[in-house]
Amino acid sequence: MKVKLSLATAVLALAAFASAQVADDVKKTAEDTGHETKKVTKKAVHGTKKAVHKTGEATEDAAHKTGEATEDAAHKTGEATEGAAKKTGHVIKKGAKKTAHGVKKGAEKTEDVVK
Repeated sequence: MKVKLSLATAVLALAAFASAQVADDVKKTAEDTGHETKKVTKKAVHGTKKAVHKTGEATEDAAHKTGEATEDAAHKTGEATEGAAKKTGHVIKKGAKKTAHGVKKGAEKTEDVVK
């Protein structure tokens, strides 16, 4: 019976040791996982910061180019409007001269008829 008791005690001691060893291994694995997770998270945050920075630069560049294009378009519109105004003024001046000439001729004819 002593042998059985000694054997049972040895098995229990071995089980307790194995259990403690497993717990230690689980703890070590959890610590390693936490450490690796922290490293990956730092890299992800760094990558996100770089992407945000590049997005900001691209947005700023696009806004600058849009401003330049708008300025160019406004300048061209102003030039086209000025040209159209000059042409319109010229046409109106010619029309006014023809109208004045026609009125003068009509007035002379009326004068001749009245005499």
